[in-house]
Amino acid sequence: MNERQNHTTGQDTAVTVIGLGPMGRAMTRTLLAAGHPVTVWNRTARRADGVVADGAKLAATPREAVEASDLVILSLTDYRAMYDILDSATSSLTGRTLVNLSSDTPDRSREAAAWAAGHGAGFLTGGVMVPAPMVGTEAAHVYYSGRDQVRESHLAALALLGTPKHLGEDPGLAQMMYQAQLAVFLTTLSALMHATAMLGTAGMAAGEALPELLVTADSIGDMMRAGEKNPGTALDAGEHPGDLSTVTMMGATTDHIVETSTSLGLDLALPLAVQAHYRHAIANGHGGDNWTRIIDAIRGPR
Repeated sequence: MNERQNHTTGQDTAVTVIGLGPMGRAMTRTLLAAGHPVTVWNRTARRADGVVADGAKLAATPREAVEASDLVILSLTDYRAMYDILDSATSSLTGRTLVNLSSDTPDRSREAAAWAAGHGAGFLTGGVMVPAPMVGTEAAHVYYSGRDQVRESHLAALALLGTPKHLGEDPGLAQMMYQAQLAVFLTTLSALMHATAMLGTAGMAAGEALPELLVTADSIGDMMRAGEKNPGTALDAGEHPGDLSTVTMMGATTDHIVETSTSLGLDLALPLAVQAHYRHAIANGHGGDNWTRIIDAIRGPR
């Protein structure tokens, strides 16, 4: 039985959701379906119409929304929006828990935790790692960081949104994981579009190109896990064995991608960035190392 299935009590506990974009609405409906009374607030009130029809209560003000529940979940554009909305309700925060599932920087998450503590509130940073339609499904998981006692006190409700993965007490760590995951996701999306544009110049339709390209995208994880040693363990040990692929070999490929993209008149931002990592490693005498050596340039740019 997984963690989500182990914590199904307390389903009559009131929850407030502030921010009713697609993610906020999905979370509200998931909580309502499990039996939680849910109060919502959104700057544009008409966005609440659908969830109100499903049983949520619309608060007239942020203060009213906060005072309706001990657990307040925020799903906003960024952390600045949290301050803008809750500045009028700070006197009502004492004893409550704020769970901010908005995207921003780790440092701003830490600042927000200190701000919440200054108003007597508990605080958790969170990152939902699935799109809105998958919230509440077995495929969903959510990274959290902050005081574990705060998370434990609301685990029954939070586990409904997705399997909780607590990373530690540093409020910035869940945000760091969220941004790291998105770095992989967004870079991969850009690479797929760049590759599709390349093939398009040869007359291949995107409908034909993308299925072929997705095979490579899907296989990257398998390739990374194929060796006898965890590649992350080797990185931690500073080991970059070049027995299968080297910086020089991979760097030559980046040169060919840049040359091809240039000849096709495509944007060069992405291929030039990748090429720069390999050139940095070669310039520092690591051409015979594994491609993982490019992490040096990423950790400390020139």
